[in-house]
Parts: sequence; C-alpha cells; structure tokens
Amino acid sequence: MAEIDDLQTYAVNILQDVIARADAAEDGAMRAEAFAELMFEHLADSGEIDDGVPCPVEGRGIRCSGYFLSEDNDRLDLFLVVPQLDGTASTVPKADIDAAFRRVGSYLEKALGGLHKKREDALKGYDMSRAVWEARNDLSHVRLFVITDGLASIDQIGSYMIGPIEVSSHLWDLRRLHRAVSSGANREPIHVDFPKLGGAVRCLVASPPGSGYRCLLAVLPGNLLVEMYRQHGPRLLERNVRSFLQLKGKVNQGIRKTIIEEPQMFLAFNNGLSVTATGLKIVDRGDGTADLLAADDFQIVNGGQTTGSIFRAWRKDKVDASLLQVPVKITEILSDGDVEEIAPRISQSANNQNKVNMADFSSNHPFHRKMQELSRSIWAPPLSGMQRQTRWFYERARGQYHDALAENPTEAERRKWELIHPRNQLITKTDLAKYEQTWSQLPHIVSRHGQKNYLDFMFALDQRGTFEPDERYFERCVARAILFKQAEKIVSRQKLGGHRAQIVTYLLAWLSHHTAKRVDLDAIWSAQAISPALASFIEILSVHAQGYLTAAPGNQDVGEWSKKEACWEGFRQISVEIPADVEAGLLSRDRAHSAGSASVLEEQTSEAESEQVDRVAEVPSQTWFDLAAWAKDTQTFQPWQRSLSFSLGRLAGAGKKPTRKQAMHGEKIIEEARSLGFRG
Repeated sequence: MAEIDDLQTYAVNILQDVIARADAAEDGAMRAEAFAELMFEHLADSGEIDDGVPCPVEGRGIRCSGYFLSEDNDRLDLFLVVPQLDGTASTVPKADIDAAFRRVGSYLEKALGGLHKKREDALKGYDMSRAVWEARNDLSHVRLFVITDGLASIDQIGSYMIGPIEVSSHLWDLRRLHRAVSSGANREPIHVDFPKLGGAVRCLVASPPGSGYRCLLAVLPGNLLVEMYRQHGPRLLERNVRSFLQLKGKVNQGIRKTIIEEPQMFLAFNNGLSVTATGLKIVDRGDGTADLLAADDFQIVNGGQTTGSIFRAWRKDKVDASLLQVPVKITEILSDGDVEEIAPRISQSANNQNKVNMADFSSNHPFHRKMQELSRSIWAPPLSGMQRQTRWFYERARGQYHDALAENPTEAERRKWELIHPRNQLITKTDLAKYEQTWSQLPHIVSRHGQKNYLDFMFALDQRGTFEPDERYFERCVARAILFKQAEKIVSRQKLGGHRAQIVTYLLAWLSHHTAKRVDLDAIWSAQAISPALASFIEILSVHAQGYLTAAPGNQDVGEWSKKEACWEGFRQISVEIPADVEAGLLSRDRAHSAGSASVLEEQTSEAESEQVDRVAEVPSQTWFDLAAWAKDTQTFQPWQRSLSFSLGRLAGAGKKPTRKQAMHGEKIIEEARSLGFRG
C-alpha cells in the first residue's frame, strides 16, 4: 500500500507539473507535448538519454513524440509518450503499450524510407523525419522509448535489425520513473556479469592501507567492451564524461586509425580506461591477482572516446574487436571510504587533460547553490490587485520541488506551501541556462536544446571566472524568466504550426539585440509580468521569427537551421520598427548599464566583483609600473601578465577603473608577486 500511495503522489505531481507547463490549457495535444518535455528531462537527469527534442507526428499506423540524434549520427532515440494525466496511478492496458511500440517502430521504418518526402515542410514531424532519413547511413543503434505515467507491463521485446541498424525497445512506466527519481541515485546502476560476457577477467589487485578503496588493473579484450557498450550504450559513460564528449565533438581519428590499421599496437598506444564500480565480486587467487566475476554501478569516468571508437569500428568498419587489448583500471570505493568525496576526484583527476573542471557542470557548483539559497529567501512582489507574495523556486537538482512539497505532512499545509511556491514559478538549472543564453543573444546555442545549451552555459561560466549571484542578479534573472515564459504563452496562442522553442528564443534574442538590452527588467520584476505593449510587440516578432525560420535556405529543416550561427546572423539583421509605446518603456543606455541588464556571462558585475574592481583601482599607478619592470627583470610572469600590469598602471594614472576581468587577473598578479618577494 505504501508503494501505491507513493506512486499516486508521484502521478499527481506529474499531472500538476504538466498543467503548469501547458498553462492549464484544455488542449490535449499541448498537454501531451508538455508531458513529453517533462519526461525527456527526467530521463536525461537519470542518465538514460542525453536529451530529447519534442516533435509530435501521427499518421496511419505511425506515431512518435520526439527524438534525439547523437553528435555523429551513430545513435538515435525515438520517443512515444502515452500520457494518462489522471493522477491516479492507473493501469495502462498491455494492448496499448504493444500498439505504441508497433506505431513508433513503424514510424522508424517509414522515416528511414523517406517519409519526409511525402509531407509538407510546415507539418509537424517533417524536421524529425528528415533528420532520421539523413542519418540512415550512419546509424548503428536505435532505441525506441514508450513512456507513460500509468502502470504498465510488457513481454520482453528482443532487439531486431533493420539492415545494419540494431533496434531495441524500452518501456518507462510510472513505477520505473518513480524509482529513478526517488532512489537517491541519478541513474539505474549498471550490473556487469563478466562470465555471461565471455569469461571472468584476471586482475592485479591493490588496496593501499587506510585509503578507503581498492584498485583492479586488467586488460579487457575489445570484444568484451563492445558487448558491454552494445547492451548499455552511453549509460556506461559517467555523465560528466558524456558532457565533455559533447563539447569536444567528433571521435578522435587517431584512435580509429590504430584500431583499423594496427590493432595489435592498441595496447601500447592507448592509455586505456578509468572505471569506478561498487560491489565487486572477485575470486582471490592468493598471489596478488584475482578473477573479476561481477561489478555493480560500472561507470567509465575516462576513456569515452576510446570506448565509442572501438564500438563504431566494430559496427561500421567490421573490425575484429577481439584483436584489441584495452588497459583498464577499476576503482571500488569500500565501505570505509567516502564515495561522495573520492568518486568525483577520481573522475576529475582521470580527465585532468581537460581545461574545465568537471565539477563545474554539476548541480553542486557554487553558482547553483547560491541561486538556490537566494530563491528560498527572496519574496516576489504580489501581482497587481493581489496581496499574497510568492517565491520563485530554483531547483538545482531534479526533484527538489517535490521533496520540499512532501515535507508538509497534511494536505492543507501542502496547499499553503504551493500558494507560496506556485509550480509555474519553478526554474530549473537548464531553464536558467535557456533564459540567460537567449538574453546573451545566443539563440542558435539555445536551439541545440536542454543539455547541450546547459553545457555551453556552464562552460562559458567557467571561462568567465568566479561569479557569485546576489539579490540584484536573482531578481533580474527571474525577470528574464518571466519574459521568456510569457513569450512562450503568446507564441502558443498564435498557433504558428510548431517550432515554438526556436521562435521564442530567436524573437527574444532579437529584442535583446535591437534594444541593446534596455528592456526594463526591474519593472518586469515589480509587476511580475511584461507590459501589454511589449506583449503586443512579441506577437509581431513571433510572426517574423516563424517566417524567417521556416524559409531556411536550401530547404534545410528548421531544427538544424536554427542551430547555426548563420541563422542568427541573418535574423538579427531583420528590421522591425519598435513601436513608440515599447520604446517609451525602455531604459536609457546609461540607466540600463547601471541597472545591470546584462546576463551573468557578460560584463555585469556582482557586489563582490565591484569591490574587487575598486580594490585594484586603488593600487597606485607606479606600483603597477614597478611590478611590470620587476616581473621582466626576474622573468617571473608570462608576457601577457606583464603587459596587463603595465595597462593597469596606465588606467590608474588616468583615474580610470579596470574591467571586471582586468581586476580579477590584476589582483591575482599582485598577490602572487608579493608572495614571491615584490615589495611594491
């Protein structure tokens, strides 16, 4: 009974989340698309998928709700949602699930056969169908997902082949979804049974005293790694590794060349894999070696390029993977070890050739923690005519909103809490990245969808240097969220025939560009709404954006065209007269600059950064000149640091303040110089 109660609560939460996203619309199609978006986010957070693009299509015998193609077109995920949205944890008939798999499977076959050629460009599903067809010669594996908020079961569906493409089927029902989000883990752990894959693996075993871990060193045959990847796919790769692979782009051609032309040299040339695991089952041989039989939560934290390259060479180039020998280090965190502290450091150290700290992508990043802290303490002004104040809830990790709601034991207390924290005032970290990147005039990046845009945002945040959000930033961030959310509603009401996500980010980026970011964000925060004049102008801009995006050169599909910088470069040059009533509500350029209308990735400074600028500005010009000369004589700093010191001296002499970046580097330079003996 306890499980059923939990499932019903979870079903209600899904229903309410969908209603909040769909703006309580009666349109079933709108709710189905909102449900699809929500489920894609859940599966991405669980590590099951990298992302999902909503793209509903339906026809005789076919149905599909969305898709996602890997960077190199090697893997395709197709999704079909079967929403109940009744909040009752009801059972979905097996016949409905069987029919869903048949329909999404039929869609795949028709899309591979050129379905898009029989559909009008403007119809929903054209972009997805065309993308599948264009990837047909690169695909090696397609996963079909049927997702429902009901309780369902299905007979085991074996994989099947469409030519050289392997197709596997995956059912996610309410119980499995709930298990994924409530287990305390970010994903369903992978269990590896080595005898079933071909045999136990002989290893060297080392466990340094008091370390809290043990390491196994082994050499895996390439065909065993291929079989593991075939069964589990990208889930084998620890999430941060997948993040880096998305940023780094195409597979390393040097690895591929060795695999194909000199497989016998692979062991000598390749650094191998670093793996973390738990619950290792071994047979100790008594001589410092052991046979590894099984492992739980098997995750590759370094070696994703190697793993993917071997699998693709086996699939595409028909390489005999058994000729490859792959060095592997498997680290198991023991019961007396701190997994939360040790595992991230293993992942980070194994990837130390990358400039970006992998922790910078996680929900534990100081930026996200501070945003969460601010969201729990800042009250939003009441809406016009209302007395009740509310809060905007920042969710840095999936499920925090529902966990906070569940802390209220009675129904009355939960209703009271929801009045203060409405679901439509929930902002996730991927939402925030979308709002900020749009305002930073990067709609082509936002159009790459949730995870890729989030990764780009976090990469840019890391490159920017330390930034701690303050109350002022939080309020303007919420104002940008209000602007985005209300633009979404306006575009939905326009019924422009799809591509809402691209239309919204493009029109708002145009607005940001052509107003020089002079939209009065303080006024939006105070009113908790945009002005009627601005709403009317957004309607006009949405028509221009839709017309531009759907007229892609060379008959490109809108989804792919919108991801290109050339698309944005063309659209931002479009001339649309800004109405007088909108212009009247814009800030002056001086006031916009002082108000901090820029996004976090631009020259906006926090209070702490402003104080740092002031400290550096107070350093006498002669001190900077002396430091530059001292650094040159002692060859202490790099040329750019000596040049910056001289530039800071000139600014100080002219009575001008440095930029945020100049101050950040300048303070580090003078602190380090003094620690090395500079007496200026």
